[in-house]
Amino acid sequence: ITLQFHSLSLPFRDFKSNFSNIGLGIGTEIGFNQKHTWVQQVSAVWYRNKAVGNGLLFYTQTAWRPGLGSGVFTEIKTGVGYLYAFRPVAALKQVNGGWETVGRKGKGLLAVPTGVSLGYQGSSATAFLFSPFMSYQFLILKGYNKSIPIVPETLFQVGSRMQFSDR
Repeated sequence: ITLQFHSLSLPFRDFKSNFSNIGLGIGTEIGFNQKHTWVQQVSAVWYRNKAVGNGLLFYTQTAWRPGLGSGVFTEIKTGVGYLYAFRPVAALKQVNGGWETVGRKGKGLLAVPTGVSLGYQGSSATAFLFSPFMSYQFLILKGYNKSIPIVPETLFQVGSRMQFSDR
């Protein structure tokens, strides 16, 4: 479960704009090994952005999660996804020398998310464990239009993984 903060920007540029456009995310992951240092993550995200339009993002990422000791971990991850970007205002198209509205419907784009995370996973004697984390994602979007073939976006994420013990 995550809170998302969206920005139309290059990585580490205009960092404060990341906190003006909020969204929500949910996902799951499957571990490739016993210690879950290699995982496959699948996520769905909705964000609100008044300036460039809201979005629905569905993606999967392969993550490497090395531990730093005392329950602290990092993640390096990359993957692929699909973003449905809604238009912030009604768009127009040219028809027979005039302009017609096409509404606010959006457009699907190929997304390539790459990110880094920092989190904490404590040990617990209970069957349920929260694992808080922060993540910074850079998304490359392809297919917006012919004039702008590649669009950079960033997501700052704050959330928690919830794990159930297999006891």
